[in-house]
Amino acid sequence: MKRPSLVKRLSFGLRGRLIAGYLLVAAISVVATAGFTYYQAHISILRTGQDTLLNSLRDTTTTFADDLPYPPTRAQLTSFAGKLASGSGFRIITVTYGTQSVTSAQGGPAIPETLRRDVTANRELTFQRVTQDGTPWLTAGTPITFADSRQPSGIEVYGATPLRSLSDAKAAVWVASQYGAIPALVLAVPPALLAARGVLRPVRRLQHGARRMADGDLTSRIKATGNDELADLTKAFNESTAALETTVGELRRMEASARRFAADVSHELRTPVATMVAVSDVLDDSADTLQPDISRAARLVTTEADRLARLVDDLMEISRFDAGANTLIAYDIDVAEAVRACLRARGWQDKVSTDLPEPPVTARLDPRRLDVVIANLIGNALRHGAPPVTVRVTASEGDEGCVRINVTDHGGGLSPETAAHLFDRFYKADQARSRSEGSGLGLAIAWENTRLHGGTLTAANGPHGGAVFTAEFPRTPTAGDGT
Repeated sequence: MKRPSLVKRLSFGLRGRLIAGYLLVAAISVVATAGFTYYQAHISILRTGQDTLLNSLRDTTTTFADDLPYPPTRAQLTSFAGKLASGSGFRIITVTYGTQSVTSAQGGPAIPETLRRDVTANRELTFQRVTQDGTPWLTAGTPITFADSRQPSGIEVYGATPLRSLSDAKAAVWVASQYGAIPALVLAVPPALLAARGVLRPVRRLQHGARRMADGDLTSRIKATGNDELADLTKAFNESTAALETTVGELRRMEASARRFAADVSHELRTPVATMVAVSDVLDDSADTLQPDISRAARLVTTEADRLARLVDDLMEISRFDAGANTLIAYDIDVAEAVRACLRARGWQDKVSTDLPEPPVTARLDPRRLDVVIANLIGNALRHGAPPVTVRVTASEGDEGCVRINVTDHGGGLSPETAAHLFDRFYKADQARSRSEGSGLGLAIAWENTRLHGGTLTAANGPHGGAVFTAEFPRTPTAGDGT
């Protein structure tokens, strides 16, 4: 049996699905872990960096506000904004007082009005994150109060600084998470293979046992290990095999008993039947001198005695096949001449047309058994087919080691059911003809004799109707069953 390719087994087999399942679970776990780690790192970095900036703005504002005269001039506000910009960590510092507003540097996002309102209303450090041109910014504002009364002085400080450094840190964390996930997935492959191997080991044992059983070894048993579902399946397989072995053994014993009974009966009947045939022959020879009724009865007895004698002979022949007692007495013969001799012996020359090669077609066959095969095939065609019946002998084209005999009739052909059981013992296509001349064993005996030569016997419908029986023999017989 050709084994499927590795790619096919991995893609569609149980092993591939198990490995894919393990890797999928591992991938989900790794991605979930990396995502959670990234999220926590993102929150931590953002919160830490943001708190540092806000604390710096608050401390710097408090430090330099003590030196700021009140009310301040514009120049003093500008100087104050410059000091805050250099010490707070914010890139842009805006200081407002009344209608005055000074900025330490140009650019950056505008201070949101919501932030201004919150700073004025809440009188405490307030922040808000905004985005400008895809860059996140942190904006914050705080009012300056008088140290003694804690009342607002009307001076408000606003800072804005980009969070690019924080974004770079988050990107670094994301890249690190990805680089950590890939090795984790690679490291998950060996455990996945080992796990799949552990699961598939009992499955392979079951497969091996099933193949042995399919090959006829009903003693096949599999060692069940563990207490999982596969162990239960293995035990069920062993129980089924044991039950099947018991049933088949019982059937074989019954079949052997039936065959032995048929052999014993046919053997015991042979002598009295031979006597009956001899007596009936005497009666048949004298039938013309008897009264009409007695004459018809004598001929009927003769016919039935001959039929019974053929049935006994066929049963004994089948019994010898079952016992493996039949052997070949083969030597080189002309198969075409064997066909002619068969027709002459039975007076069928006028009923059967032939297509026989002129040069001898020689094969090493048992002439008696070959005659049985040819006679049964032709007799079956004459009884159940329709004329013309033709016998054709050929040497197999492309294989000179075989001789083929075709027997063709022009009857109604074979139904699928008949073709399936044609060589079964006692099978008759027309069950209504249970009293037909044949015993129902002729084709079975022909099949056994052909197989004994190492050949084959097949039946099919012809292209123009009718049945075609084909017996193919090797020119040198091989060791067929029963030899």
